[in-house]
Amino acid sequence: MRNVTFAVTQFACSRNRRANVAKAKELVRAAAAKGANVILLQELFETPYFCQDQSPEHFKLAAPFAGNPLIAEMAELAKSQGVVLPVSFFEKAGHAYFNSLAMVDADGKILELYRKSHIPAGPGYQEKYYFTPGDTGFRVWRTRFGAFGVGICWDQWFPEAARAMALTGAEALLYPTAIGSEPPPAPPLDSRDQWRRVMQGHAAANCLPLVASNRIGVEKGRAGEITFYGSSFVADATGAIAAELGRGEEGFALAAFDLDDVARQRVSWGLFRDRRPELYGALTSHDGGG
Repeated sequence: MRNVTFAVTQFACSRNRRANVAKAKELVRAAAAKGANVILLQELFETPYFCQDQSPEHFKLAAPFAGNPLIAEMAELAKSQGVVLPVSFFEKAGHAYFNSLAMVDADGKILELYRKSHIPAGPGYQEKYYFTPGDTGFRVWRTRFGAFGVGICWDQWFPEAARAMALTGAEALLYPTAIGSEPPPAPPLDSRDQWRRVMQGHAAANCLPLVASNRIGVEKGRAGEITFYGSSFVADATGAIAAELGRGEEGFALAAFDLDDVARQRVSWGLFRDRRPELYGALTSHDGGG
């Protein structure tokens, strides 16, 4: 038996970076006090979601991975609380900029980083202006509490990413997120339920628990605003929602799983036994040509 408790958090971000980090730390401590072993914070929690607009000023928000003060501060927190803590941050690497995540183990050790692979571009989500597509590939980290794979926001819409992490040993999938309303001129759309369903499908298709953390609140850009719809959740290995937060609810939610029992379910279900990789060549091209 290997019981692991996952916590998903959500809160609204302001322009006060220190206040955002303080809120994140408050929620981590609160979740840890309730028994959480792995705690997921939202995407780019240190700042507002600056990608609504294209502004060169926002590049000043980035910092290198090595010696990053935010990661160091959160690593100290992870160590003090004995929790695994993925840390989303805006990375500067030479002349390139990435939407990145550092995985911190429960002893405070920083286990390298992942760079977001899929970069969106659309009204209110101008990420291609800021971020170079990630070059790390999908990663799975062996931590004190298990092996975990992480995708960042737009990555969560791609089943190939989830399957790649499952195939390389992930026992749970973690997705920090910043998603909400679609500003004009995009058509009116509430993607909340679709956002959830696609990830619930990843959990069921790979027989893995899945954790998705989103932000809340209204953030104004130069040309419009986004209402982030929260709804962070933890899904079990069948895709059912095991814990969740509301659209505007600040806080955290917990769900525990016996990862050894989940592994028995996964092998007995035959999802990986019956795969036919030799038939999936179409997935290796943009146009299905294989």
